[in-house]
Amino acid sequence: MSHAQEVDLPYVTAHLAYLGPTDLPIEHRVYPITSGIQTVRPPIDYQHLAIHDARPRAAELDLDREGFALHRHVSNFAEFYDDAAVKARYYPEVADFVCRTLGAVDVTVFDHNTRSAVRAKRGDSGIRLPVDAVHNDYTDNSGPKRSREILADAGKSHLLGRRFLFVNLWRPIVGPVRDNPLAVCDARSVRAEDIVDTPIHHFGEDDLTTPRHSGQIQSIRYSPGHRWYYISEMQPFEVLFLKCFDSLTDGRARFMPHTGFKNPDCPPEFIPRESIEARTLVIM
Repeated sequence: MSHAQEVDLPYVTAHLAYLGPTDLPIEHRVYPITSGIQTVRPPIDYQHLAIHDARPRAAELDLDREGFALHRHVSNFAEFYDDAAVKARYYPEVADFVCRTLGAVDVTVFDHNTRSAVRAKRGDSGIRLPVDAVHNDYTDNSGPKRSREILADAGKSHLLGRRFLFVNLWRPIVGPVRDNPLAVCDARSVRAEDIVDTPIHHFGEDDLTTPRHSGQIQSIRYSPGHRWYYISEMQPFEVLFLKCFDSLTDGRARFMPHTGFKNPDCPPEFIPRESIEARTLVIM
């Protein structure tokens, strides 16, 4: 979407949490909310920005250009708070839809995040709060490393060497989404110097000293050239494709920063956002 097209779009203004200035090493340390231990995160630089509603031009969005795209997908699945059911029945549904939509050779769904502020705060196991930091899920180092791990675990190492993508499929569990929608940044507006590779460590409820999983994500420094969007009033029959990594380096979108944000137009009595984000490794 061009800047000229953006001018005609409605927008809200909100604070987005960018990476703040620091001379110290930075990292994320994510603990279960039930542990009472506060998540460790790099310093924050809040920027008050316009976030344009891309719904009027949703049909024009392209995963290889902007780095995100909206699709209609009616799911027959409803047990989003049952991890075993999600993996057994929702994962195959997601893999099939992503494969058909992108024309992929293979799709592996390897993880998901279910987010609900209400359920997370009351201590429901495995439920997370919406993320309020501008980030992208993979780096030039962690993307290839994670792809090798996933393919090996799935017995698909013969697919190594092909073009691969990490694409997240983000869906509301209830709708319409007004509280804490997802903001996405046009990948073309992000410069290499805006990106800072950042270690991230996730701790489980059973061990708060040794990370259950460690990786590397991209933290993002503010630039006035960033172009931010969201899709207003998203419903459970709609999904956002988010491109978090592309192994091709031919000028198409490779990384796409995103974050949740507090929508100033959301009535205070409105239901807090509930969403599920399935993570997929796509082989082309």
